[in-house]
Order: sequence, then C-alpha cells, then structure tokens
Amino acid sequence: MKTLQFLTRRLERQWHHWRDGHGLNHPMEIHPASDGAGAEGPTTRGPTPRKRTVSGPVSTVVAVFCLTGALGQRFYNQPKLDVGSRAPQTLVAPRSDEVEDRKTTEERRRSARLGTSPVLMGDPEVNQRVLSDVKRYLEQGNRLREEVGEFPFVDTGVLSQEVQRYLRNASNWEWRAVQWTLSRRLEEMQELGAQLPLANPEESSSPNGEEPDPVENRRDQILQATRLGAVSGASQVLSNLLQTQTSPMNQSIEQLLAASQRLDEEEFEEIVTAVEAARERYTQALEQLSEMSYTSGRPVYTSTLLNLSPEDWQKTRNTTLQIGRQMLAQGIAPGVPPTMLQDAVEMQLSLALPDAQIRYLMSTLLVKALEPNLVTDPDRSRERAELAAQAQEAVYISVEAGEVIVEANEVITQRQFVLLDHFDLVRRDPVNWVGWIAFGGTVFVAVSLYGMVERRVHPKIANGDRLLILLLSLSAPLMVLLGSPTTSFPAIGLAVGSFYGSWMGVTVVTLLSLIMPIGLEIELAHLIAGAISGVLGGAIAGRLRSREELALLGVGVGLAQGLTFLVLTVIGLLLQGSTGPLWSLLVETALIQGLWGVGWSIVVLGVSPYLEHLFDLVTPIRLAELSNPNRPLLKRLAAEAPGTFQHTLFVATLAESAAKALGCNVELVRAGTLYHDIGKMHDPQGFVENQMGGPNKHDRINDPWKSAAIIKKHVTQGLVMARKSRLPKAIQAFIPEHQGTMLIAYFYYQAKHSHGREVNDADFRYDGPIPQSRETGIVMLADSCEAALRSLKDATPDDALSMVNKILRARWQDNQLVDSGLTRADMSRIAEIFVQVWQQFNHKRIAYPKAVLSNK
Repeated sequence: MKTLQFLTRRLERQWHHWRDGHGLNHPMEIHPASDGAGAEGPTTRGPTPRKRTVSGPVSTVVAVFCLTGALGQRFYNQPKLDVGSRAPQTLVAPRSDEVEDRKTTEERRRSARLGTSPVLMGDPEVNQRVLSDVKRYLEQGNRLREEVGEFPFVDTGVLSQEVQRYLRNASNWEWRAVQWTLSRRLEEMQELGAQLPLANPEESSSPNGEEPDPVENRRDQILQATRLGAVSGASQVLSNLLQTQTSPMNQSIEQLLAASQRLDEEEFEEIVTAVEAARERYTQALEQLSEMSYTSGRPVYTSTLLNLSPEDWQKTRNTTLQIGRQMLAQGIAPGVPPTMLQDAVEMQLSLALPDAQIRYLMSTLLVKALEPNLVTDPDRSRERAELAAQAQEAVYISVEAGEVIVEANEVITQRQFVLLDHFDLVRRDPVNWVGWIAFGGTVFVAVSLYGMVERRVHPKIANGDRLLILLLSLSAPLMVLLGSPTTSFPAIGLAVGSFYGSWMGVTVVTLLSLIMPIGLEIELAHLIAGAISGVLGGAIAGRLRSREELALLGVGVGLAQGLTFLVLTVIGLLLQGSTGPLWSLLVETALIQGLWGVGWSIVVLGVSPYLEHLFDLVTPIRLAELSNPNRPLLKRLAAEAPGTFQHTLFVATLAESAAKALGCNVELVRAGTLYHDIGKMHDPQGFVENQMGGPNKHDRINDPWKSAAIIKKHVTQGLVMARKSRLPKAIQAFIPEHQGTMLIAYFYYQAKHSHGREVNDADFRYDGPIPQSRETGIVMLADSCEAALRSLKDATPDDALSMVNKILRARWQDNQLVDSGLTRADMSRIAEIFVQVWQQFNHKRIAYPKAVLSNK
C-alpha cells in the first residue's frame, strides 16, 4: 500500500511538473513574490509575474486541426464519382463479372428484420389471473343460488316445476291475483256443492271399493248438473274450471285448487307458506344481483341463474370453465376488439349450451373475465427476425464485358456505383483536400462560437481546461470509428457541464452534433438521441452540488436517450411505409440506448475525481465536498485551533455574502475561506484567538522579529498542509493571497519603537502574492474586518460602516487589490454587506428579568 501511494504521488508530481512546463497552470496558480518585493515599500511593487501560457490563437488552431482530422473521415478515400453525382463520360465494364451490392443487401435484411411480426406466447400470470376470475364469478353464482334455496321447493306431485318457478318469480300483484282467484273458486265450489244432490253412491264409488277423490266427485257432480240443467250458471263455472291451460297463472290456480281439495287444510297451508318463503328468498337474491350490478358497473349474472336446475347449473359451470381454458389456450391478442371477443366466446358456447339465455349469461361472464394473454417471446422473435433476414438473398449485379455502366452526364445510381467501385472507376483520392479544407472552415466557425461562449462564461479558463474539453470532444468521433451503437454525447454533456457549467456543456454538445454528420457516417437516430440526452445532461449538470444528484441525472439522461431513439425509429419506419414492425426488437434496442446513457453517467461519475485531480479542476461538486466540515483537515482545525476555526466561520459568512452580491464564485469563496488559515495549526498558541484568555506566547518571546516569523509561517505551513492534502491550486491560492504582502503592523511598530535597531519592513511583511482574483480579494477584506467587527459591542451601524471603510481604504491604498479586479464601487458595496452581516450577528436580545435569573 505504501509503495502504491509513493508511486501515485510521484506520478502526480511528474504530471504537475509537465503541466507547469507547458503553460497549463491553473489561472489561480501561486507564484511567490521576489525577495525584494517589499523592500522599497508597497508603492513600487507591480503585479505578480505569471508564467507564459499558450496563446488563444495557437490553441484554437490546434483544436481546429485535431477536430477536423478526427471528424472529417468522410473526406478520406472519398470517391469523386458517388451516388447522385453525374458521370463525366460514358463508362463501360472492362470485363464480365457478378458483383454483390452489400449496401442494398444489408438494407433489405434490415427491413426484413424489422418487418417481421413478433412471435407470441401465452402469459402464465395472465392465464392464472383469468381462470381465477372465472372461478370467482362461478363461486359468486353458487352463493347467489344458495340464497334462493333448493328447487323445487315443493313436491312436484303437488305443483309442477313450471308452476313452482312461476310462483317464485311472479310479481306481488300476480301472487295476490292467484290467491284472490283461488279463494273465489273455492267459495263458488262450496256454494255449488251445497246446492247439488249427492251422486249415486254406487256410481260415485270407485271400482275397487276405495273412497272417491273429492275433486273428481265434485267435478262429476258439476258435469251431471250441467247435463240436467238443474243449476243456473253451472255451465259458466265449468267453463272457468276446464278452460285451455295455456296461462302460467291459470295453471298455478288449477294446481293449487286441486291441492286444496286433495290435501287437508294444514298441509295446504304448508304449501302456501313454502311458496311465500321461496318468493322471499328469490326477492333477496334479486336485490343482491341488483347491488352487484350497481357496484361493478356491468352485471355478471341475471335472474336466469336463479332458475337453473342443479343439474343444468353444474353442466353450465363445467362448460364455462372449459371454454375459458380453450380461449386462453388459443390465445387472445392485445388490442382485439370487444365485439370480436364476444362473438368468439358465443361461438364456443353455442356448441355446448343450446339454451340462448344460459349462453348469454355465460358469455357475459367470460367476456368480463377474459383479457389479452399473448405477449412477445423475445428469443423466438429475435430468431424469427434473423431467419427472415438471412432468407433475404444477397443482391448481385451482373455485367458483361464492354457493357455500358453509365452514360455520360447521367446521374449515378446505387447499382451503377457498385459496378464502378468494383472496377476502380470511381477515382478515389486519399484525401479530398477541397472538401477537407471546407470542412475545416466549418469546424473553425464552430470553435469560434465556442470561444465566444467561453470568453463570456469562463474568461480566465486555462489551456489545461481547453485540453480536457478537446479530449472529451474527440471521444465522439472515436466512438463512431469503433462502430459503437451510440455516441458519447451524454458523457461529454455531463462532464463539461459539471466541470465548467451548463452553458459550456450545452455549447460543446450542440456544436459537435451539428458538425459530426458533415464529416462522419452516423445514423440520424443515434445522433439526435445522443444530442438530446447530452444537451439535457449538460444543462442540468452545472447546477448540481453532489455526486448523488449527478447519478440521478444519469438515469434521466438514459431515459431521454432511449425514448428519443424509440420515437425516431418508429417515425422512420412509418415514413418508409414498413408494416408489421418487430416491436420487441425496437423496444429492446431503445432499452439498450437508454442503458448506454446511464452507463455514460456511471463512467463520468467514476472518472470525474481523477480528472479533477489530474487537471486541477474546481467543480461545484468538488467545492461542496471540500466545504464539508467533516473533512479531515477541517476537523483537525476545529480540534487543534478552535478559535481560528470560529474566526474562519465568521470570515466565510462575510465573504460569501459579498461574493454573492458581486456575482463571484460563491462555492469557491466558501471553500477557500475554510482553508485559508489552516497553517495556524503549526502553532495555535501563537495566535491570540486560540489563547482563550491565557498568557500570550509572544510576551514570553519578547522578540518582534521571531514573533513576526511565527505569524508569517502560518502561510508557508498552510501551503505545505494544502499540498499534502491535495487541495486544488484554486483553494491553495487563498492561503497566501488573503494576506498578500500586508504589514504585520503590531510587531512592526513594536520593533520600531522598542528595540532601537534598524527595522526592515520586508521582515514584517507577508511574502504574497497579493490577491489575483476577486474571490481572494474579498476574503482578504473579510479577514481584515472580522476582528474589528467582533470587537464592536454597542456601536451603531454608521460607526461600524465608518470603521470598515477605513480598513478597506487602507488595503486599497496599500495596493493590495491592484491585481484582484475589484473596483472602488465594489469596495463600497462590500463595506455595506459586511455591516449588514455584522448586524445580523450582533442583533439585540430582550433582557431577562432578575427574578427569572434568581434561584427563587
């Protein structure tokens, strides 16, 4: 492990040495001032010298040349005579031959592959769910029939099944009519029987000596009376009793009348009670049917269910379940119209259930339960598609020697181009210089547009950053040349967006997607899908502040790429008029594209930390990670120098507020401020904020030069700690630049007035450099004002503003801010913001009453 760490540090030092030697230093690279920087006072000091970097025009030329060479593959080995061009002269075949047209063959195979209908298979889950629904509906029918009770509910020798069914199903008024008519008939018969003489006993007795049936005896008496005309109106009574039995009501009355004559009164009452009980159960069952229809929206059963005999219901159940299994075995395709499904079910039922009402009942049940159960079998579908593609024979073009391939001035077709290319008549050049140079001009325009955006968004970008963007851009043509089924646009958008901001990410991906199809052969669907996902990733990545958010964005990028590819492919097939597309293959291909998008985000997540260290990048995500107080260096600072840590937090609050108001990099300011005083950990007691009211170390030393050296050492030691912790150069810059070349005034004046020896102010000045950016300049001012603002207790805001302006004016007059880019207007704005933050920290509180603070 130690060996690995040693090699890593050595490689990193070699890389930084190579980068610095080639002018790829970060714009905030630290350059110590010369030994005599402060010897003649601050007024004689000019801006800190910087190392030479590669000029903008040179880097532009390098970018244009590299991109043109990588993207301009179309202009290498390009035929002068291509499809769509005109032949300059008549060209004939030098010999007889048969040539394969690979392009046409591949297009036909591709069309056959996509045009193959998918292989379907039954979905076991759907089949199980459908059969469960059918069984559940049948069980529901069982429960309804149990509510009705057994049928027939009376002995069929007394009442026939037809009469019992009618009496149970009859409406209330029909049942009352039957009861009223039955009552009247019985009264009439009683009256008639009272008026008729008894029949001859010998005639009325049965041949075997048994007692005659009362009803038959009464009917014989009526017939006898009719023949004799003994009773007035007897013929009408007979007509009412013996009329044609076609009405269910009349049949019911006749059978009940016969039962009343044949049975005693108690037995007849039991018959009537059984009828009424059956009617009540039937009514309750009908109410349940109505309630089920109301809740489900479509009735599964009707009253026909309740009128089936047990034998018929058992047959119906078995038949329905069997036909449901047959329908699923035959397969129900997605999108089948409901009417077609209804017709198929009724056709199956008509063979097994002849009764129309029962057939309608069960067809309703099956249609409600059935659903499409056919799904695509991806393996067999892919196999069928490949077989269909292989079945397409290779397209060969035959030509005889001396046969004219193309006439002069004729537009060359694909067939003619195949023959011309086979006979080396297309006149290929190693490089089409005219086209290549023209394409280079297009690339130059694109690079210039990028440069305009770069100067607006990142005016101080380093050449090392340009090199990284160029390398990322070159990955796009590399993926095409390697035959990859995707582009690297998502990775480019995510990386450039997270490293340099949304505008840069969107600009790079957009320009690449516009110039790539000019110089490279690339499928339009792949290009557009990659471009949309790359632009999406670049636009959002610049706003993210954590790796987790970047990972979630990768999922969105993958979805965008997959859906875009699917939509574009479907549109292309529709425009070509293709029928029967193999949707499973299309969805599978789109899914692969989506996984490519997610995969690129994983690559960016994995590579980002290495690129950030290698190119010394300070991305918002990295700055947010560095600002975590749980970082080892910050935890050490809080534990070993707690006063310095509290000082750092207040300075960070001041600097952040000013940076936000001035439009500076707030994340950089916060991270830089947290680390600007880490060097004080080398000797915490040498700084008053860590002494906690104890004895002052410098009183014991009593040597201003040694004390100044201890104070100055926190800068050099801070840089050592920062390099050891591999902090970015942009963060390291805050350590020396927040002090600049300021005078350590306390010990300077102590030396000047107390030690009677010659004092060189260079011994009491920091080594610098002075702030080289607005961010480090703001931190210098915040650091200078922090102690003064903390010391104010009862001062007014005007007093605080006056003091802050005085401190800022001293830094300005000391030429500490000449290279920072801050203006006088900025200074006034910063002073106001510092006072506002001080007021927020120094707000008044309500004094507690003494009684509350007492122990009573």
